[in-house]
Amino acid sequence: MDKFLTDKDAYLAMFSFLEDYYKRTGSDEIGSLLSGMCLMNDGMPMDRAYWSEWELAVQKTLEGKVDADMRLSDKGVPPT
Repeated sequence: MDKFLTDKDAYLAMFSFLEDYYKRTGSDEIGSLLSGMCLMNDGMPMDRAYWSEWELAVQKTLEGKVDADMRLSDKGVPPT
């Protein structure tokens, strides 16, 4: 059975992933990101710009424009 996520479901999955990472690492940067990503009563993130950025990321993904493949250079380190 295929499962499909709405944009909001996918946002919550990303939030959960980052929250778990934050709990493991205590990263100040991730903590700051999460505080802006928390949803308000109206369902929008505390930092509303995040939702627009999230929608752009979803669109890029749907268009096949996200490349997360690791590529190593001749020396065994990722190219810069």
